[in-house]
Amino acid sequence: MSPKTSHKERIILALDKDNLHDAKELILSLKDHIKIFKVGSQLFTQSGKEIIDILKDNQCSIFLDLKFHDIPNTVARAGEEAAKLGVFMFNIHTSGGYPMMKECVNSCKKLAETNGLECPYIIGVTILTSVGQKDLIELGFNRKMKDQVLHLASLGKKAGLDGVVCSPNEVKDIKNLCGDDFLTVVPGIRPSWSLKDDHQRLSTPAKAFKEGADFIVIGRPITEASDPLEATLKIHQEIETLEKKT
Repeated sequence: MSPKTSHKERIILALDKDNLHDAKELILSLKDHIKIFKVGSQLFTQSGKEIIDILKDNQCSIFLDLKFHDIPNTVARAGEEAAKLGVFMFNIHTSGGYPMMKECVNSCKKLAETNGLECPYIIGVTILTSVGQKDLIELGFNRKMKDQVLHLASLGKKAGLDGVVCSPNEVKDIKNLCGDDFLTVVPGIRPSWSLKDDHQRLSTPAKAFKEGADFIVIGRPITEASDPLEATLKIHQEIETLEKKT
């Protein structure tokens, strides 16, 4: 799948459900309108490979959102297992450092080449969108938020990552620094009619795409809606309306 396809194929639904039954119901109801589903730590810990198999059986692409962060060897082996699962994308923490990122990339590419597999996109998490400038200082980072994100994105690019997870505020700067082909995956997406929840650096779907995001991640505005399908269609309409105006 190319990141330059229509917006409907670049929306990632965060499948943040606490049981397999509810997750499967959501997949079946939305699979004709959303093509990529994000499996996070809660659902994967609860259901394991079974949720991956359900998504693959329904011809859905998978973003495995486990944010690997450990010593280089451990993250590389975890990345290999993600590649064996046939996921479309998985992520690691850029704060794990250059050697960790580089070894994961090299190991996954070697595994894919040796076994005739398609290597997943490997994306680096920069700074979580729930973290603000005050939190960053509390953690001991002296840079401004955008400077820290750009530093981590540049390090990820050097290590061979395909892109990064970032807030919509940093997309243009990351593209300018790392190149247009360096992917930006943007969470903290909230349609104009939804609640902010716990994200501090957020955007609407249409604005994020306008800023140059390759993929956007949407969760609670859909998964906690009284009618998830209606919410999904409203999001598509909101994006299409803006696209017609530009």
